Amino acid sequence: MSAETVSVTGWGRTAPTTARLIRPRTYEEAVAAVRDCGARGGIPRGLGRAYGDAAQNAGGAVLDMTALDRVHVIDADSGIVLCDAGVSLHRLMRVLLPFGWFVPVTPGTRHVTVGGAIGADIHGKNHHVSGSFSRHVLSFELLTADGEIRAVSRGTPLFDATTGGMGLTGVILTATVQLQPVQTSLMSVDTERARDLDDLMARLSATDDHYRYSVAWVDLLARGAATGRAVLTRGEHAPLDALGTRVRRDPLAFRPAQLPAPPAALPEGLLNRRTVGWFNELWYRKAPRARTGQLQKLSTFFHPLDGVPHWNRVYGRGGFVQYQFVVPYGREDTLRRVVRRLSERRCPSFLAVLKRFGDADPGWLSFPLPGWTLALDIPAGLPGLGALLDGLDEEVAAAEGRVYLAKDSRLRPELLAAMYPRLDDFRALRAELDPRGAFVSDLSRRLDL
Repeated sequence: MSAETVSVTGWGRTAPTTARLIRPRTYEEAVAAVRDCGARGGIPRGLGRAYGDAAQNAGGAVLDMTALDRVHVIDADSGIVLCDAGVSLHRLMRVLLPFGWFVPVTPGTRHVTVGGAIGADIHGKNHHVSGSFSRHVLSFELLTADGEIRAVSRGTPLFDATTGGMGLTGVILTATVQLQPVQTSLMSVDTERARDLDDLMARLSATDDHYRYSVAWVDLLARGAATGRAVLTRGEHAPLDALGTRVRRDPLAFRPAQLPAPPAALPEGLLNRRTVGWFNELWYRKAPRARTGQLQKLSTFFHPLDGVPHWNRVYGRGGFVQYQFVVPYGREDTLRRVVRRLSERRCPSFLAVLKRFGDADPGWLSFPLPGWTLALDIPAGLPGLGALLDGLDEEVAAAEGRVYLAKDSRLRPELLAAMYPRLDDFRALRAELDPRGAFVSDLSRRLDL
């Protein structure tokens, strides 16, 4: 087991803190690390794709679980995999696709671990059909603060506290996951443009249930009659008979392309209103007004940014804030007001996506609820950003919505209970399970989780 003192930050590269990074290589070393994590406690960490401070622990320990990355069992008939929590979704795709199986839920990057996917209860473009990741987890093994390894099954309080619990109930060691069957490694994709936010919501509401996957890129710099204009992309896993003869020879091939990484140091202010405005205009205009049945690689449809290693560097040394919220159906006026405020504020965001959520999953701190979710990135140095987002938080909370803790880096703690009604249950279970505070993070301190 290795250990070193390092500066740790989230993918947004804001608010770094120093911690002792411990990398256990066996379950026994993980138990030893938890039992000896010190007065400031510890927090498990995967591949570091949480945008904010969820996997940081100032002055304490951070347990890097990526060395525990074995795939133990694949049941190719039933589509069930048993693997270590440190296995990435990228690796699972490589291992499982030749058997005709795909991960049931993937976020916008495949470079997250299974443990991170459970801890953040990740969602993807298919939440309106498939729910979040925990819906497909059959069980997991959890290393708790007392050094014991517990088998945790669906439908139990510990399962519901851990799925979405941001690593604060313990360290997930292994997980058993039900997979999605596929015939090919390609997607059949329909693309269309929406002239404004109301047009976009109408299209999504009318036809979203016809597609397994659905997402809309929104131009938050468009104003006036074009406010909320968007490019809507929906898709299904392509069947074998949709492929040409040459591609059918290897229908489950998985070969993601990769571009060179941006330089480690880029000029500050590279992403500003002017450059993002140019990008948004080009992106909207080049999209087809309506196109159906285009075949795309899985990596192109699900993870376009993964093709650029360290793409977060383009925001410069100051980093960026990723902000995602959801408001329930029936509160569309709140969504309209938020989009209008962002548009009027001229927020230079070129990664703004709107999706529809389906039924919520039972995780006590799980983010999705039936409604509309908007995610956007904003350079951290934008003047007045804190006040702007504080105001949006209040609107979201008043509409009985919530923000996503896996992306948060600045929410005020007094709004948390209004956003997450099971917060007291979560705190009570943590107090019982971990009375000495073995598991703690910068996020949990900031929000008093």
